[in-house]
Amino acid sequence: MKAKLSNYRQSPRKVRLVADAVRGKKVDHALTTLSSMPKRAASSVSKLIKSASANAKAKGANEADLTIKKITVDPGIIFKRYRPRARGRAAQILKRTSHINLELGTNGK
Repeated sequence: MKAKLSNYRQSPRKVRLVADAVRGKKVDHALTTLSSMPKRAASSVSKLIKSASANAKAKGANEADLTIKKITVDPGIIFKRYRPRARGRAAQILKRTSHINLELGTNGK
């Protein structure tokens, strides 16, 4: 009943706002919350929740009583790019990525 998204191309700070909004909720309630959320990470997190619920259904769990037991957003790899600046200098730009780990559980477990 787990799903994982590695190297999602958005900073963990922004993705955590979406993850905090759905932590501890039932799966169907979390999906309706994400569908009305104006954040870019909302669509990717909802895909991840759907994937985890499909994994749970394949193992024989009932979809109606699944809840988001644990969702963590950790930093992934950082792409380093450079932008030219004044007087021949270069400024570093960090393009951050996220690892999103999701675990579903039933009300009893």
